[in-house]
Parts: sequence; C-alpha cells; structure tokens
Amino acid sequence: MSGRMDVAVHGAAGGPAAVLAYSGPPPWRWSDLAGSWTAEPLVLVLSVLLGAWYLAAVRTVRRNGGGRWQPTRTAAFLGGLLLWVWCTCSGLGVYERILFTDRAVQVVLLLMVVPLLLALGAPVSLLVSAAPAARRERVLRALRSRPSKVLMFPAVSTALLMAPPWLLYLTPWYEWSVSSGLGNAVLHLVLVLLGLAYFWPRLQLDPVGHEYPHLVGLFITFAEVIFDAGLGIVLIYGGHLVAGHYYVALGRPWGPSPAQDQTWGGNAFWVLGDLVGLPFLAALVRRMVVQGREENRAVDAELDARFEAAAARARAAGRPEEEETGMRPWWLDDPDLRHRYGG
Repeated sequence: MSGRMDVAVHGAAGGPAAVLAYSGPPPWRWSDLAGSWTAEPLVLVLSVLLGAWYLAAVRTVRRNGGGRWQPTRTAAFLGGLLLWVWCTCSGLGVYERILFTDRAVQVVLLLMVVPLLLALGAPVSLLVSAAPAARRERVLRALRSRPSKVLMFPAVSTALLMAPPWLLYLTPWYEWSVSSGLGNAVLHLVLVLLGLAYFWPRLQLDPVGHEYPHLVGLFITFAEVIFDAGLGIVLIYGGHLVAGHYYVALGRPWGPSPAQDQTWGGNAFWVLGDLVGLPFLAALVRRMVVQGREENRAVDAELDARFEAAAARARAAGRPEEEETGMRPWWLDDPDLRHRYGG
C-alpha cells in the first residue's frame, strides 16, 4: 500500500487563512505503476470467480471430449482479468481519484483493452461447450432472442462504446466516480461491461444474436477514432474544468495544476484511445482472414462433392465424366490456364 501524507497549504503571508488539508498518496512517480498497490474488492472478487470458472470450464470441455480449447483464448481471457486488476489495484488505482490524467488512462484501458481481451477469450462459446445439452439450448435461445439482437445491432453496440466517455466527462457522473467509493466501484464495472457489449458482436468469436460483415466493424472503428479525438479536443481546449471543485478541494501540493492535469489527461485519452484501437483492428482483420479461409474450404468441399456425384452418375450411364456439363471447372479447359492445373 502506498503511504499517505497530510499537508497544510498556507496563504501568501504565511498565515492559515487559506488552508487546504491534503490527505492522499505522496507525489506520483513512474515506479508507482508497479510499486504502489491498493485493494478494489469488487474487481478482485469478480476476477477470481471468473478466472476460476473459465479454467474449470476448459477442463470440462476437455474431459467431455470437446477437443483442446485454444491456449491463446485462455491467455487472452486471463490476461484481461489481470489487466482489470492492475488498472484498479496498482498505482493506477492508487492515484485514480487524485490525478485527472491517471483516471483518463484508466478509462481507456477499462473501456477498450480489458473488454477486448475478455472477448478474445470467447467465454460464451466456452460456456456453451461446457454446459449440459439443456442449458446449452437455453443459452442459445437467449442469444437468439429479440433483446439480444437489439443489443448487438451495430448502431446500438457502437453507441455503448462511444457514448460513455462523453457522458462520463460532461455530466456529474465523473465527479461522482471520483468523490464516492461506490461511484468509483460502479465505474470500474460499468466500463468493462459496456466495452464487452461492443467487442463481443464486433469480433463474432462467440455466438451472437445479430451477424453482419466484418467490414462494418472496420468502418465503426474509424468512427470511434473520430469520436475519441473529438472528446480529447473538448477536454484540452473546451475551457471547462471537469470536477473542478473536487480537484481544487483536494489541496494537492504536488504535480500539475487541475487545468494542466486535464490538458495532459485529454491528450492521454486522445492518443491512447487511438493506439489501443490497433490491437482490435489486428484481431478483426485476422478474424476476417480466418473466416474467409473457412468459407473457401466449405465451398471447395461442396464443389468437390458435387463433381464426384456427377462423375459417378456419368460412369453409371457409360458416359465420359467430362460430358457432365457444368461440373468441370472452367479453368481446366482454358488453353492459357489448363497446363497450370493439370488439365
């Protein structure tokens, strides 16, 4: 746990006229990201329970003959839980209610990185694979329900990612999150849930209630970059001090002024928000490539089956197999391409 300090800030004449008592952690240092720790009970409990369930479900799938669960998915899900704990319990959590910049970095990680890693773990697919048949059908039925389809509609799920930062910084929600322990805990949970509601249907690793082309996800990502930039500009140049009364009342005697802190935080939100979108783009492009290969294999298998069936009918009728029109690939008869494919 980090140490705490009490400081009295006196007026210009040395008297106690303008005394602001500071009771908080000492001046921030880079080493605090790994050396200072606090406890966030809600996140710790949820992370332990979710991690234990995930590992138990993986063992269940393996024991029931469901095949070997991909280690990369397990690593992604557990990594997301560890990052969630680090964001709220490390030095980032120690200073989250002291520095605007610290909170800005935390918001980006909780809304965009932690949910992305959890979604890459395909927890719903694991739940379906490990569940008994009756429960599996209930889960799939819930995913096909109308509320699920509405929630996963591109416009709805996108709004669940783009709107929260604007609402957080431009409504009393932000001040509640830094001035109240309950508000702080709620923020840690709500941001991750909203991010999951976005990344789950975007990646489509898990069963979803509404499927659509991955290209739509790319366009949505570019729109999200624009919204992040817009909010960053508002925080930097908007002239409005977010939770100004709270930060002034802290009486923090070290570090940047509240206005300078918000400028740094706006830049951090803008730049980091754009950078963390790159792993999602990479995951989305990889998913598009993998899905394209799967579709090509399925089409090839279907064409091969149809060709074999047509060839069998030709043999049974005593005709040459090539006479079965419409089944022989056209490139085998093209004079310029035939030699490449053994035609």
